Amino acid sequence: MSSAPAQPAGTKTAAALAMGWMHTARFLTTAPTLEFLPALAVPEIAFVGRSNAGKSTCINTLTQQKRLAFASKTPGRTQSINLFALGKQGITDSILADLPGYGYAAVPKQDKLRWQQVMANYLVTRENLQAVVLLCDPRHGLTELDDILLEVIRPRVEEGLKFLLLLTKADKLNRSEQAKALSIARLQAGGGEVKLFSALKKQGVEETAVLLSQWAHPEPPHDREIPANPVP
Repeated sequence: MSSAPAQPAGTKTAAALAMGWMHTARFLTTAPTLEFLPALAVPEIAFVGRSNAGKSTCINTLTQQKRLAFASKTPGRTQSINLFALGKQGITDSILADLPGYGYAAVPKQDKLRWQQVMANYLVTRENLQAVVLLCDPRHGLTELDDILLEVIRPRVEEGLKFLLLLTKADKLNRSEQAKALSIARLQAGGGEVKLFSALKKQGVEETAVLLSQWAHPEPPHDREIPANPVP
C-alpha cells in the first residue's frame, strides 16, 4: 500500500500554531472613548468594517469561540471599542481590537458622526497599532465610508502599518465572482493583502490566522555573522 504524499514541511504546523494562538483570545476591556483605552506595548490588530460585513462572526470564527465578539441582531448596536488579549499561558503578546461597525442606517446621525471621529482618532493615534483588517461584503463592494477609512490609514500604511482587506461571506459567490471580487479588491487595497473569507465554509480562516500571527510576531532582524577568528 502506497503512503500518502508528504505535506510540505511546516505547512500544517504554521496553521495549527496560528489557530492555537487565535484560540487563546480572551476579553480584556471595553472602552466607550479613546481615553478609556489602556496604553499597551504589545502589537494591536484592529478589525473594522460596516455593521453588516460580518465582523463579529469573523472574529468568533478565527478564535474558535462562539460569543467572544458579540454579534447583535441589531447591526450598529455595539458602540464601544472591545479589546481581546492573545497569548498562551495567560501571557498577553498581542491584542485584537474590535471597533464598532459603521454605516448602519438605524443609528442616529449624531452617533454616527461621533463614532466616525472616534475611529479616525484611534486609527491615526493608537501607538501600538500593528495592523488593520477591513472587512467587506464583496457583493456590495467598498462603500464611501470604507474609502474614507482607507484614506485615514493610508499615511500609516505607507509608514509600515499592515493592512488586510478581508472579503467576507465569500460562500455567497461562485468561483468566477470570487476571482472578479479579488481582482477589484487588489486594486482598491493600495498594496495591502486581500483574502476571501467564509465563516460558513471555513474558507480563508487558517490563511488569515497565519498572516495575523506573522504580523503580531515579526521576526527580529538576523545579525550578520562575523567570524570568531578572522584570517588576516
